[in-house]
Amino acid sequence: MAHIKLLNEELPGIVGLLNYRPQTAEPLLLLAETLLRGPSTLTSGEREIIAASVSYWNKCHFCHTSHAAAAAAHLKSGLGLIDDIKAGLLETEVSDKLRALLHIAHQVQQNGKNVTKDDVAAARQQGATDTEIHDTVLIAAAFCMYNRYVDGLGTWAPAHNEAYAEMGERMAHVGYGKY
Repeated sequence: MAHIKLLNEELPGIVGLLNYRPQTAEPLLLLAETLLRGPSTLTSGEREIIAASVSYWNKCHFCHTSHAAAAAAHLKSGLGLIDDIKAGLLETEVSDKLRALLHIAHQVQQNGKNVTKDDVAAARQQGATDTEIHDTVLIAAAFCMYNRYVDGLGTWAPAHNEAYAEMGERMAHVGYGKY
């Protein structure tokens, strides 16, 4: 049960919080839509992997699993991707560029000042553009906020990966509109 009385206690994770406060839901959803589905040279699947990875590092089960399920829907890879992100993408073929961007995202997740010129140079060496580096940092920073919002208010989350399949499909193919 959440730390506050939500309008619908059956809605998991951020969904219950968005339902509780529509005034804050609108800009949060717009930010997610822009970052994860808006125009970019990174695929939506890659951006969802960044969001899911940051959420895993922050120990936010709901955000990690829902965004990993969205990445799986984009990539048509199956729900095994959820656990593979936890393992560091050992089974999933990803580009060296995405691995370099994930390193930057991990630095941001720990502390934004941890990102070094060498980290940025390494990402550029793998073909990352300034816009992709910018967007990676912003996705990582935003998901630190989303994760703390979800966990700071003590929302509940389904335990099993299969419970996120439909949500991941909706996030990937419909987007981050009103829940």
